[in-house]
Order: sequence, then C-alpha cells, then structure tokens
Amino acid sequence: MCNYALLPEEHGNDFAGDRIKTDTRYPGVVEWYDNLHQSGVFKDATIEGEGGYKLHCVYAPAAVQPAKGTAVVVHGYTDNHICFLNLVRMYRDVLGYNVMVPDLHYHGESEGRAVQMGWLDRLDVKRFAAFANEIWHDDFMVLHGVSMGAATVMMLSGDDDLPPYMKAFVEDCGYSSVWDQFAHNLKDSFHLPTFPVLNSANIVCRKRYGWDFKEASSVAQLAKSDRPMLFIHGDKDDFVPFSHLQKNYDAKTKGYKEMWVAPGSEHAMAYKDHPAEYTEHVRAFLEKVRTLK
Repeated sequence: MCNYALLPEEHGNDFAGDRIKTDTRYPGVVEWYDNLHQSGVFKDATIEGEGGYKLHCVYAPAAVQPAKGTAVVVHGYTDNHICFLNLVRMYRDVLGYNVMVPDLHYHGESEGRAVQMGWLDRLDVKRFAAFANEIWHDDFMVLHGVSMGAATVMMLSGDDDLPPYMKAFVEDCGYSSVWDQFAHNLKDSFHLPTFPVLNSANIVCRKRYGWDFKEASSVAQLAKSDRPMLFIHGDKDDFVPFSHLQKNYDAKTKGYKEMWVAPGSEHAMAYKDHPAEYTEHVRAFLEKVRTLK
C-alpha cells in the first residue's frame, strides 16, 4: 500500500503524455508556453529542497509590468509544471502576476525519494516562495494549488512564521488529510477497510519517510491559519470527495475566507468547465484581499 501510493510508476515523468493531456484540455496552452520558454521569458531554475534534494521550477514575469504580485502555482499528485499551465496563463496574462511553477519532490524534473502528499512539500513550496520573492521583491504573493497541490498550500497556510509577502491562498479540490484521502481510495478502488491496511502502511511511511498520514492534515493546519483563503471544489468530485470542501472550510476559523462550488465539475475540472467564472472568482478574491487590513 505504501509503495502503491507513494512510489507510483508515473510521477510527473511522462512529459510527452502530460503535454498532450494538457493541450487537449486547454488547446493552445502548450504552444503558448513553448514559445515563451524558447524565447527565454520562462526560465528554468533549481533550488535545494527538504533533505538536500534538487527541485526544479519554471518562472516568468507578468505579461504587463508592473506586476500586481507573484503567483506560485502548485500541481497535483503525479503531475508536473506542465499540467496546470492554464492557471499559469490565467495569472500571467489575464490577472497580471509574475508566475512560478515548481515540480514537487519526486515529480517532474525534481529529485526525491517518494511522493510526500503535500506534508513535507509545504516546506519546499515555502522555499520556492522565498526564491520567487528574491527575484521580484513583491509584497503580494498568492499560492494556488490543485488537488495534492491544494493540500500543500492549505498545510503551509497553518505554519508559524509565514513571511509577510504571503498574502493569499487558493485551494482547488484539496483533501482534508492524507489519512482521509487514502481511506477513501482504499474503500472506493479496492473495497478494503482502513484497518489493518492503512494503519500498517502508515507505520511504514513513518519509519521510511519520517511523516505519517494523520499528521499530514489540511484540517489541522487550517485551524491555525489566519491568512485569506479561497476554497474551490467541484460538486461532482468523487476522487477527492466533495465533502472534504466543507471540512476544510469549517476548519478555518481565523481570517478571511471564501468558498466557490463549481457546479457539475469532477476532480480538478473546475477551471475547464467554468474558465470565466473561475478567473473572476480568483480575481475578485485577490482584489478583496488587497482591501483587508
């Protein structure tokens, strides 16, 4: 179970397949990226992540300067920086933000031991955010994650000592905890109870990788979070169940928050199904955050 979940055969390393999938969903976005990458607008970089692993990212300035701020877009499970170029284009070309897109630990062009399900990834994303701040020196940064990336930013939002430039968080279809998500997957895909399979896998993960499924909790971290957050979830999502949205939203009791339910959308399809509404909800949320004291 631990190997199945945390050492998948494909972990954002099928770049050809991911390019096709992304361009099928969002026609023209890969060509848009390729043109900007080849002309040097998008640049590649590596940083040292948790445990000393080399982690890759791409970044680019906003299409129109001066930028409104910086957006760090965080991908999901077994994805890479290619998979959510639609959101990168939204932030850069439509909303006017500088953009950075990491490959998380063990994903894409980054090194790593195994999938970290957002828990240790939150520390890497904090490092990427600091790197982005060194480049642009913005005082307004939004961290936007989808699926596992959404769990990553939710988990990060509750950490102590967040830098002041982290002004806003957007989570799209993130799970309430790794334990809850794996329990759902066990029941839905394998018709198995949590005990003893998940309990045993949790022990293996703790001994092998230094973290466990229960501590990797969006809900627990959100209870400590006081930064503004927009929660997004499709009401037809049965991969990360729609019920996780309310758990996450209710857990955040400090600071400003908004919720948007994407009608009829399955997992990670809210933007594809409702691109104009999605963009407007993000835009309005960020403009609201700017007015908060």
